[in-house]
Amino acid sequence: MATKSPIDPELVRELAQLLNETDLSEIEVEKGDLRVRVARTLTATVQVPAAAPMMAAAAPAAAPAAAPAPSDAKAAAAHPGAVPSPMVGTAYRRPSPDAKPFVEIGSVVKAGERILLVEAMKTFNDIVAPRAGTVVAILVEDGQPVEYGEPLLVIE
Repeated sequence: MATKSPIDPELVRELAQLLNETDLSEIEVEKGDLRVRVARTLTATVQVPAAAPMMAAAAPAAAPAAAPAPSDAKAAAAHPGAVPSPMVGTAYRRPSPDAKPFVEIGSVVKAGERILLVEAMKTFNDIVAPRAGTVVAILVEDGQPVEYGEPLLVIE
């Protein structure tokens, strides 16, 4: 007599889909004696040329008219100065809740300067400017979940 596994494969698929939709790295569900935990491993490559935060350099200035609006994420992703997220996680524009943001629109940055943090799996990862220039658009809010490759800001 074959015994049926107490784990429902459809439940695992639904939980995995929920991870993808919500940018979570893991989820656990418990019902009676059954406990199911679904987790994904997030890896970050430091070599990603366009994903790195920078330090604040200049006072905020008005954004140029050509700067993509945060609601136009597809246009921002196609912009040659877009800085994509190197990982799935939570983006932070400041080093702590009481601190000033690393950059504002109009900030002049140097290549390699910290511009954001992305927290993934309880680790804060510096996002540095891939090139020198002026920040013309910031496409994420402080504490916003981000996907791999999602544009974070634009440097011209």
